[in-house]
Amino acid sequence: MPSTKEDPAKQLLHLVIGGELSSLEGVTFSDLDQVDVVGVFPNYATAYAAWKQKAQLTVDSAQTRYFIVHLHRLLDPRAD
Repeated sequence: MPSTKEDPAKQLLHLVIGGELSSLEGVTFSDLDQVDVVGVFPNYATAYAAWKQKAQLTVDSAQTRYFIVHLHRLLDPRAD
């Protein structure tokens, strides 16, 4: 029988991806084959740490951007 209690260690999955954008004004990658999928993380804090590391490594490339995607919101849009 499923538990009705909210799990305090509930995974809130986040995806970190990045790559070179075709324009600084948008979020369209110039080459989808070259998108860097950094990984899926169990919470925002670990995703943010990975994002920050990748963003700092590419600071000299204005066209390269990394993003945190809130997968948990896509998987269950009713949950907050």
